[in-house]
Amino acid sequence: MTGAKASAVVVNWNGRDFVLEAVESLLRQDFPSLEVVVVDNASTDGSDARIVEQFQDRVRVLRNDRNLGWGAANNTAIRATSAPYVILLNSDARAEPAFARELIAAAEHDARVGMVAAKVLEHERPGVIDTVGHSLYADGLNRGRGRLEEDRGQYDGEREALFPSGAAALYRRTMLEEIGLFDESFFLYGDDAELGLRARLAGWRCALAPRAVARHRYSASAGAYSSLKAFHVERNRVWLLLKLLPWSWIAASPAYTALRLALQAWGGLTGRGAAGRLAAERSLLHLVGVTLRAWASAAIGAPRMLAARRRVVRRLDPQQLHTLLSEYQLGAREIALKD
Repeated sequence: MTGAKASAVVVNWNGRDFVLEAVESLLRQDFPSLEVVVVDNASTDGSDARIVEQFQDRVRVLRNDRNLGWGAANNTAIRATSAPYVILLNSDARAEPAFARELIAAAEHDARVGMVAAKVLEHERPGVIDTVGHSLYADGLNRGRGRLEEDRGQYDGEREALFPSGAAALYRRTMLEEIGLFDESFFLYGDDAELGLRARLAGWRCALAPRAVARHRYSASAGAYSSLKAFHVERNRVWLLLKLLPWSWIAASPAYTALRLALQAWGGLTGRGAAGRLAAERSLLHLVGVTLRAWASAAIGAPRMLAARRRVVRRLDPQQLHTLLSEYQLGAREIALKD
């Protein structure tokens, strides 16, 4: 769309059961200058054809010849568009009508805002929070801030977040042009955290727009407690740690990881947290195997992450970074024992 103020992007991979709802919700936004782009990652369930059939020229469809992963697919859309703002919505989410307008309003309030986090609620339990931005554990793992809390408006007065969930977010194009796009080696999970923290290190702010509401089916594409998710989450948190976080965090991370794994093992035995759910579906031994494979993959990619670390723009001094991370730091029990 020529003259669009924002390009809204949905990445689809075999989302036949839910992607049409996501796209339709963007087409019903009360913000007129919105271009809707779908990037299809070589779906095999016919969902790409259904998108074209249902929406025709109201949606721009870009097709990849293979599954490039979430970050690379979004990069495809970012490179193919030119609007000042890029809005991301997961294929398993649905945006409320004011979603785009509220995100853009938050960005335009301050030119230093490079990202905006939405309020994301659970799809099936609309009074329960999925995320209002993200928080960080000391070994590089992250999770949605406020996850599983009842939405009582407790975050509605806040106007800043650490970084947004890629499930429902806005990014300023000038920021992306300065710091670069998503790290495509992450493939799935943690890529929004990597970009968000890289942006914060470069001095960009992240606003929170609590009236920009989306409703999300948690991990509907990859599975909330799948081995695929567990592998990428664990590997990518190591890569994020090595690429972006302070050396003091890297040095301390083995102790924090040991504490988290001990609590996750307890969760696996007692059925608590994501580890407990995955262990119940498979076995605790299977979960150990996934973790070891993730660490092996992380070790192979470690030299590349350390090389990339030297190219990261860092405008925050160590004290500013410490203050920022401390404000949004997670405890071990929350990261290990919550779903």
